[in-house]
Amino acid sequence: MSNQPSILVVDDEMGILDVLRILLKGEGFDVTTAQGGKAGLEALKGDPPDIVLTDIKMPGVSGTEILAAVRDQDPETPVILMTAQASLQSAIQAVNQGAFYYIQKPFSNDDLVAICRRAAEQRLLKAENKQLKQEIRRRERSGLVKPLGKSRTFQEVLKLAEQVAPTESTVLIQGESGTGKEVIARYIHELSGRAEGGFFSLNCGALPESLLESELFGHVKGSFTGAVRDKQGLFAAARGGTFFLDEIGEMSPATQVKLLRVLQEREAIPVGGTEAIPVDVRVVAATNRDLEDDIKRGRFRTDLYYRLNVIAIHLPPLRERRDDIQILWEEFLSRIAKEREEQPKALAQDAKDALLAYDWPGNVRELENALERAVVLSKATTIDLAALPDKLTERRAEPLVAERPHANPTLDVIERAYITWVLQSEGGNKTRAAEVLGIDPSTLYRKLSRYEGGGAAAASDQGDQGGSGR
Repeated sequence: MSNQPSILVVDDEMGILDVLRILLKGEGFDVTTAQGGKAGLEALKGDPPDIVLTDIKMPGVSGTEILAAVRDQDPETPVILMTAQASLQSAIQAVNQGAFYYIQKPFSNDDLVAICRRAAEQRLLKAENKQLKQEIRRRERSGLVKPLGKSRTFQEVLKLAEQVAPTESTVLIQGESGTGKEVIARYIHELSGRAEGGFFSLNCGALPESLLESELFGHVKGSFTGAVRDKQGLFAAARGGTFFLDEIGEMSPATQVKLLRVLQEREAIPVGGTEAIPVDVRVVAATNRDLEDDIKRGRFRTDLYYRLNVIAIHLPPLRERRDDIQILWEEFLSRIAKEREEQPKALAQDAKDALLAYDWPGNVRELENALERAVVLSKATTIDLAALPDKLTERRAEPLVAERPHANPTLDVIERAYITWVLQSEGGNKTRAAEVLGIDPSTLYRKLSRYEGGGAAAASDQGDQGGSGR
């Protein structure tokens, strides 16, 4: 809640609305009015107010219906009812149903203002308590425990994360979906000087462009239909903390321009606004896309890419860090058992073999989901192969020799064979292999990902493996 608490006033008489708007605005409230219950319900579809003050007896939609709508939207929002003597019993019943207070007409201005201020204080207190509990639960889940993974490549990822954490440098985390990009971002945050400032996360691909801009930069009242009051953006809300922008590659070109300004000028302009708001956040971005390829195709700005890619961290897929699969399944089984308040289940040998042999296209997230499913479906204390998803046991048979081999190999086949040979020559070490090949390690990773299931991918499993946390 901002320093100026917002209040929605609903009454069917315009004269009363005008008086209450002047009164409450003079007392420091951000006031929005709605004439009648139907208009009140429409106003609730916009940004939720901190407080609702409504007459209880109105034609069409009553104050008790407004109360029910508010409680469906956010049970923590205090609702104050204004009632005449004739509807006093209804007001008392509404308080029993969750209304914050009722005030009987006619009332003094001082009494109404005092009640509204108490409601604002309670709203702020509940919001702070909720945020504190969420932070405590998050710290209990993550704390400062390192993300799990013993393989060398993943240990190098953690070492890099620990090196950059104390700095203010922008970080770009790249990796397939489910590899644990947000886990690494949180780890960087927890080790940084901004750990007390809060960790804010937003998936750029989950919102349409107009809504994404409003969430990022905020908006001013009246800037678009439904903007009934000023809204603080996440860049402003995350002041002093870390802002994690997931799936940054899904951001539209127009929003990319605005984000570039934030990174360059350290300020943001709300949608529909003219005054810039200072930005004090550390940005960590993540993507599962090939941004360099998107730049070539005109989908991503070059200048924004270099602003984000100050420190690059590449998270390898789970199929390239098979040494970590057992560590992860032990952790997941223990955590699932704790949540279900039961003893951890063991894995039968055939189940272990299947988990180790599977390529995990969904990476760590898919492994966790598969184990949760197995725990739920398995009645015994030991999880056998039958409890695992069918796709873990369906192995594709690939012929060693094609019936009709090509008379001449394609360039792609030659390139693939050469990369495989270099990887094998370097003992599976992808960093050294990239040096021999004369290409960037990220380019090698992309090629290996394209060759998934072939010889190069198999060779990459022999060494330079890595592991990620959850």
